[in-house]
Amino acid sequence: MTYVDEPGAHAVRATTSAPGPELRPAHAPPGAVPVVPRAGRLAPLPLDSLVLDGGMWGRYQAVNTDRTFDHVLHWLDHEGWLANFDRVAAGEPMGDRPGWVFSDSEVYKLTEAMAWECARTGDEALRVRLEALAVRVAAAQDPDGYLNTAFGHEGQAGRWSDLAEGHELYVAGHLLQAAVAHVRCLGDGTLVRTAVRVADQLCEEFADGARESICGHPEIEVGLAELGRALDEPRYLDMARTFLDRRGHGTLGEGSFGRAYFQDDVPVRSAEVLRGHAVRALYLSAAAIDVAVDRSDAELLAAVQRQYDRTVARRTYITGGMGSRHQDEGFGEDWELPNDRAYCETCAGIASIMVAWRLLLATGEVRYADLIERTLYNVVAVSPSDSGDAFFYANPLHQRVEGDPVDPTRANPRAESSDRAPWFEVSCCPTNLARTFSSLSAYFATTDERGVQLHQYGDYALRTPRPGGPLALRVHSDYPDGGSVVVVVEEAPEGPCELRLRVPEWCEGATLRVRDGVPEDVAPGWVTATGPWRPGDRVELRLPLRPRVIDPDPRIDSVRGCLAVEQGPDVLCLEGIDLPPGWSLDDVAVDDPSPGLREGLPVRVSLRPRPGPEGGRPYRPRSGGSSAPATAGEGGRRARRRAGRRAGSRAGRRAARHRRAAALPRLGQARAHHHAHLAPHDLRRRQDRRLHRRRSEPVLGKFSATACCRM
Repeated sequence: MTYVDEPGAHAVRATTSAPGPELRPAHAPPGAVPVVPRAGRLAPLPLDSLVLDGGMWGRYQAVNTDRTFDHVLHWLDHEGWLANFDRVAAGEPMGDRPGWVFSDSEVYKLTEAMAWECARTGDEALRVRLEALAVRVAAAQDPDGYLNTAFGHEGQAGRWSDLAEGHELYVAGHLLQAAVAHVRCLGDGTLVRTAVRVADQLCEEFADGARESICGHPEIEVGLAELGRALDEPRYLDMARTFLDRRGHGTLGEGSFGRAYFQDDVPVRSAEVLRGHAVRALYLSAAAIDVAVDRSDAELLAAVQRQYDRTVARRTYITGGMGSRHQDEGFGEDWELPNDRAYCETCAGIASIMVAWRLLLATGEVRYADLIERTLYNVVAVSPSDSGDAFFYANPLHQRVEGDPVDPTRANPRAESSDRAPWFEVSCCPTNLARTFSSLSAYFATTDERGVQLHQYGDYALRTPRPGGPLALRVHSDYPDGGSVVVVVEEAPEGPCELRLRVPEWCEGATLRVRDGVPEDVAPGWVTATGPWRPGDRVELRLPLRPRVIDPDPRIDSVRGCLAVEQGPDVLCLEGIDLPPGWSLDDVAVDDPSPGLREGLPVRVSLRPRPGPEGGRPYRPRSGGSSAPATAGEGGRRARRRAGRRAGSRAGRRAARHRRAAALPRLGQARAHHHAHLAPHDLRRRQDRRLHRRRSEPVLGKFSATACCRM
């Protein structure tokens, strides 16, 4: 199957940024969708083809529109980041410019979110606000098209003077993505013309034979690729491919964390796994998929798929979160997944969904929809507060104590805050969430020659053209609190039309009932119901939500001897507020709850205290001594030598330390039991996010929670 972007793209090509554009009406024309590859197994649906009008995700979108947009705009004004554009336009010296060098990108992500929202709701007032922002941005553009408030002005470093850390191309990439949203949702406009001038300028600046370099933070690549599709401009896709091909040759030097931090250590086609800064690696992978699909580059597509699959298998948390190192916001080595030091940046979760969605469209493999679900529910959904005005930047899986309260009047300087913060000094996550929630319906369903595929569940209406007429569906579900998914046909095309539903990989015992038939057992993966259809036909998918005990791979040192409990798409966590007085999560173990787990909430587990050393060193001999594996002496020395030979001195010492730690004694005997409830893995939320989830408050200001428990 092949398909192209919608017509009308050539009409918005421009080389000047004139004020007062003629905008098309604020409704969603065909093509209002974030990703439109030119080939693939599945095709995305525009935002107006699927409306989330209820349920959990409908509430998230409503809060995003009603609260988060205004909240973000307030902080952009409060911090002076939006005023930076006004100051540049006025010709003021910019040596005292507030904000990090990449703060312009937060303005661009907000404008992208607003454009998607215009397509979703047709909100005319929001369209007017978007245009006002675009005019302020365009006023700061230089005559040759360059646009950045952090470089090139009086009192600042020159243009392109710090490609490793300056983020100039990264910032431009977010402007291009905002322009994609604008052109697909509203047509031509100030923002689009501004972005075209930026893209044209950098294509000339970074052409082969000119400035042959790359940006330390990938993003320009995905922006160029998608803008090239939206405007049918092949130069932009060619430039994206050029940036991809240049990466991996040490262009940016070592930096503070080595070449892998920039993904500049190994060419994209040769790498075996994602490494370095997690968000950067994932944005780069998304762009590589775009280029591979549009250029029919099977080798490049296979390389990215190989890297992502290995990353999911060895460097991804049970929640779908990615990034296990705080120092560089990056991936660790294989199996390096500590719960309490999990970084799992919210932006990395969003970026992982971007990659998985592109692979789903390209390959049609249902496992990518499964991973999107896991990441949506356990990373993306847990970042914002219910009120949409406070956010987690990092999402660890184990928190021992509650940290210092967040000051609601100032930007939080620490990304790893133990409470949600209204804003951060590096505030990429709130705006990334805003644009993701505005475009969220694009990730729920697709189409192909045979019919329609439903990837995610909730309350929504879907309508899409088919060869024999439109197909309109009404989907009812209380997912994830319940496992019933009912699809009602409201309009039906003539002739056959497949309806494919995803049975999640975790689900056992699912059944499918078509029309008035008998429910049939279905296995995880795709399940297909075939037309012809008539209005009123029903398809009922039943997904049992029995809790599941999950054992980690024993190579994950930090959770060896632990278990986790999942229910539906949720990873559950144990909270310290549920323990008896004097008990601590550090001092309890959980009995294997498998025999007693039943469908429904709350999920209960039986805990027991475990004895520990009363003082001195936190180590002790195993009972029976002689049966314990050797951790020192000749056996330990042999292990260290083997590790050093395999992985180099520092990596070898780290591997040897892991093996010695793995041989620590197991837990003592039970002395008492306590039954505790498990909550969704929404650490520190303490608010009702979904039906039947209880509200909980910290006791005496102390709080701890964990997603994995010792046995």
